Amino acid sequence: MTTRILFVEPPKDYWFLMGEYLPPPTGLLALAAYVEQQLKDVEIAVLDCQAEAKDWKDVEKHIASYSPHLVATSGFSCNAYRCAKVAETAKNIDPDIVTVVGGQHFSSTDIESLSSFPEIDFIVRGEGERTLVELIETLRQTGDLGKVNGVSFRNDGNVVRNPPRDLIHDLDTLPFPAYHLVERNLSKYHFTMMAGKKRYLILEGSRGCWHRCSFCTQWRHWNGTWRTKSPKRIAMEMTHLRDDLGAGFIWLTDDNFEYGKRSEDLAQELEAQGFDDSIPWFFQSRTDSIAKNPDKVAKLRKVGNIWQLIGVENGSPQALQDFKKGASVNDAMEAVRILKENDIFAQAMMVIGSRKDDHASIKALREFALELDPHMAIFSILTPFPGTEVYQEARMNGWIEDDNFGHYDMVHAIMATEALSRAEVQEELLACYKEFFGTPVKALRGVFSSNEIKKRCFRHLAGKRVLGTLRQLI
Repeated sequence: MTTRILFVEPPKDYWFLMGEYLPPPTGLLALAAYVEQQLKDVEIAVLDCQAEAKDWKDVEKHIASYSPHLVATSGFSCNAYRCAKVAETAKNIDPDIVTVVGGQHFSSTDIESLSSFPEIDFIVRGEGERTLVELIETLRQTGDLGKVNGVSFRNDGNVVRNPPRDLIHDLDTLPFPAYHLVERNLSKYHFTMMAGKKRYLILEGSRGCWHRCSFCTQWRHWNGTWRTKSPKRIAMEMTHLRDDLGAGFIWLTDDNFEYGKRSEDLAQELEAQGFDDSIPWFFQSRTDSIAKNPDKVAKLRKVGNIWQLIGVENGSPQALQDFKKGASVNDAMEAVRILKENDIFAQAMMVIGSRKDDHASIKALREFALELDPHMAIFSILTPFPGTEVYQEARMNGWIEDDNFGHYDMVHAIMATEALSRAEVQEELLACYKEFFGTPVKALRGVFSSNEIKKRCFRHLAGKRVLGTLRQLI
């Protein structure tokens, strides 16, 4: 008997700060590819509601038409309710459809989520590939679900949390994400602010991070480890996206791009494959890593790395220490200087709303951002994502004032600070954007910049839509 499996990227709104964009559902495509590789007698489909402009009625019709045995979905905290709605929709059509959710949010809230959402049958915790395959095999053979490591489920009304699964040792053994399952949508994937009109595709070069930032979900989700695909494999995958799938801009979605010999080898591999500015690519990195490796930054620039997102977070040494960042203010200054020297677009992430923040400290951060002068700054509000140290401390002390996970998007104030109400934190966020992007001089310089990326970014971030949306949140 053939098992029909449907992966669903649910209808949702994307982060308005980053403008008009539509990314491929790479996480689901990675899972689909692994299931396809490992299991026989399976039929797999992917429903990308964003690319195909499907609403909830369309999801219902698609599930009814495809008649899957299993429906799987995944999402971040801000989309958790939409994932649950996918499961609910499936169950309303056929209660026998097995519903599976995964990702960082559900991995950290599995007991709570299974108690709150009876429509969810299984939660795959942590790394999903091997767990999902074993779960499907066990269900097909009516085997012992208690032996499937990495799964949480209900049994006789009680939530069962099986032991965690060991991580995959060699990421090179994973197949390329199953882009062939969304071939009809390839021309729709884009990121206007980042890539203009070019086709925008994504690949994963590594998983995890060995740093311990208090606000970050990544290192806990991947057990505090960092694993990488080989430089040769990464280059092969980037070449596949370029030559076979027509990518015009590539996002290397490493949680943390590690410089070192890996970056030198990757530069050599990409050079051998003819990469240059004609196929630009982007990744996120740490300020201290850039500061220590200016020569490697330059080598990657020669093979098309034109944009880096850097976690600056704050201009206060104490704030960086509280975040357990492990990087300094001077690292941030040096990193921006090195990126600019190499003609790499520097996007700096800043965080407000930590427990000790007040009007003066956030004003100091705005002034630091202007002094640092990255090409673009994205200001966010400290959000207690489940699975982070910030969440644990905030929950224990009763600081969380908004339990609606739909608001956990880094632009809604979830907590007050010792000195500021949530409304005041929200007002400070608007002030950050107005000062960095909205003053007449800054806006004109950005909009008429000779740097095309900066021009696109300022046209969006200094525009009425972003500032207007931020005002509505107050």
